[in-house]
Amino acid sequence: MARRSSEVWLRRGAWAAVLAVLLAPIAVRAQPASLLPGGGGAASRRAPIGFTADQVRYERNRTLVVATGHVEAWQNNQVLRADKITFDRTTGVATASGHVTMIQPDGTVLYARSAVLSDQMRNGVLQDLRARLAQNAKLAANAGKRTEGVLDQLSKVVYSTCNLCKENPYLPPLWQLHARTATEDAQHKRIEFTDAEMQVLGVPVAWFPYFWTADPSVKRASGILIPSFGTNSQIGAFFAQPYYWVIDGQSDATITPMITTRAAANLGLEYRRRFNSGDLTLNGSVGYLNDSPQATIYSQGQFNLNNTWRWGFNLNRASSAQYVRDFTLGTQPGVSATILSSQVYAEGFGEGAYARLDTRFYQGLDPTQISDSQLPVVLPHIRYRYFGQPDALGGRFSLSTGFFNVLRTDGTNTRRGRLSMEWDRPFVGVLGDLWTLKLHVDSLAYNATKFNLQPNFGPTDSVDRARALPQVALDVRWPFMRNSGAWGTQVIEPIAELIAAPAVGASQNRLYPNEDSFDFEFTDANLFGFNRFPGVDRLDGGMRANVGLHAAWYLAGTALDGLIGQSFRTAPDPVFPVGSGLHGTVSDIVGRLSFTPASWLDLTYRTRLDHRTLATRMADATASVGGPKFQVTGGYLYTTFDPYYFYDQPQPPPAGSSYYFPRNELTLGASTQWGQYQFDGFVQRDLARNQMVAAGADVIWQNECLILDFRFFRRYTGIAGDHGSTTLLLQITFKTIGQFGFRAL
Repeated sequence: MARRSSEVWLRRGAWAAVLAVLLAPIAVRAQPASLLPGGGGAASRRAPIGFTADQVRYERNRTLVVATGHVEAWQNNQVLRADKITFDRTTGVATASGHVTMIQPDGTVLYARSAVLSDQMRNGVLQDLRARLAQNAKLAANAGKRTEGVLDQLSKVVYSTCNLCKENPYLPPLWQLHARTATEDAQHKRIEFTDAEMQVLGVPVAWFPYFWTADPSVKRASGILIPSFGTNSQIGAFFAQPYYWVIDGQSDATITPMITTRAAANLGLEYRRRFNSGDLTLNGSVGYLNDSPQATIYSQGQFNLNNTWRWGFNLNRASSAQYVRDFTLGTQPGVSATILSSQVYAEGFGEGAYARLDTRFYQGLDPTQISDSQLPVVLPHIRYRYFGQPDALGGRFSLSTGFFNVLRTDGTNTRRGRLSMEWDRPFVGVLGDLWTLKLHVDSLAYNATKFNLQPNFGPTDSVDRARALPQVALDVRWPFMRNSGAWGTQVIEPIAELIAAPAVGASQNRLYPNEDSFDFEFTDANLFGFNRFPGVDRLDGGMRANVGLHAAWYLAGTALDGLIGQSFRTAPDPVFPVGSGLHGTVSDIVGRLSFTPASWLDLTYRTRLDHRTLATRMADATASVGGPKFQVTGGYLYTTFDPYYFYDQPQPPPAGSSYYFPRNELTLGASTQWGQYQFDGFVQRDLARNQMVAAGADVIWQNECLILDFRFFRRYTGIAGDHGSTTLLLQITFKTIGQFGFRAL
């Protein structure tokens, strides 16, 4: 309901607000732009009126025009239908009776026992009013009155979106709203209710002496939003009441004060503004925790400079990890469980070219894992990439260059310049064989201080070096395809890649800093190519050959696709640690197999096998079974080492390091959508440590007028000194009116 036309304003003092909260507060959203003739705006006095009827007669010296039998009159894009309409040509008053139906310009249909309209439908009175609105909404009132085309008044109002019971239509609907009066002010674009009562199955559950809600035609309107209340294991019971403030046509703000039973009050603020060139969002809070003031700020913006260049930023800071955890504020972009990241950037887009300049800095939320002094400040980071058009020789030239400056209080400070160039030329042989010649060179220059500290743990304090690694590759693929008719199509494709380059070896670890090549894993995805590392601070050199076999079978909606391969080199490359699969002259065997026998089943398996014993070094399996009615998904991951610990170890990791502790994780999920029911659930377990990681479920039931949503999430791992957390959320939505909820953590 936030930031929309459903903001609610409770009046009659603080006691009324407290009473509404205790009785399950709701926000009311009126559907029609106007329930009486006029369509919610000023009707034209000069608009012509026309009608058709089965019979027309004149009375009292032709002053009265009486139309009977399927009468239909129209004016100002409104249509009036009735069994009989009497029009006084002297006073301009039209009286309709018998099956009165009025069709509004917005499509709303009104029914009444009788109607008296005047001033070209600007004023009117309807008796026994009934209305069928959008989203299955229905409204009834004893009477309705319209004044000067700007004010609608309804008495004894009943509103609901629920269907009546077919067997016994006299039973009360699932929920309905009763109000003594309702007034729609078209001039100020709002609807006011007095003495309103919410009923569920005919039982009153909430009462409001007075409130108003913005007219649905208004996209934004200031007012109180739906409150949030519940319990939290850290701050106790809490109540938060947001207020939405429309500042002008380009900006707004949401102010959210929160009170708790175990912690001091908290104030949240979100500010948004749109400019002609971009937009800005500021989201923050201030509070008091552990006898000290606390605050957070999450901000982001992006602005266009011209058709080629734009710039932006995001700034995320917090006073403490406990404040972020306790008040559940860590859900903004750039926010993780332990680190806040911020950046300022400018980027440009050209034909085949991209350039970016940015600076990044980080804040650690959990000092037990990493401190701010160990986190880098990147100031600046410059990148440029270019991919050219085919030249006269049929090849393409590409270029990637950049510079960064990484600063740490406790750790290596690195400045690096990089230039990578590549030229590739494809050929097609006479037998359908596909050849590609590639010329590639990486050149880098380093200046680093505190090289002997983390994350490099080098042998010297400083580094001033440059290097270049030229490489030549010849890639050949020879696809064979056979169409077997009823047996589908089979494809067999041998692949070979020969790369010639100078040997680099383990000297990289002692001579050059490493800022971008820690997280790597040897799989089928990087079997072919010049470098298996994700960056260029560590390079894959030497004479080597990569070979693989790709095969596929496509049969009447069934697809079977696989790849198996291996890498060979003339000399070992100790830059790859033991257990990585690339340490010796013969690599581990990597493979992938995907099987999709039908639209309801999808299986994928990736593996890495020891080349001597064929023991599994890595296994990654995913499965999806079912469709929208019911679907089960599963995932399994096993590796003999954990690359996350590689960052914190002197290279190579010593024996017994956590780097060699295997990862063994299982994830299982299920979802179903059957009729009015929807369910989503998952569990994640660490099999290596024999403990749960996380579990969650979302159960939803809905019909034409109500949504019940129950959510559960349990985190078993510790963050920022806690020992896991549990979140429970119950949310009830009355369609077209509003929602309320209870949350427990």
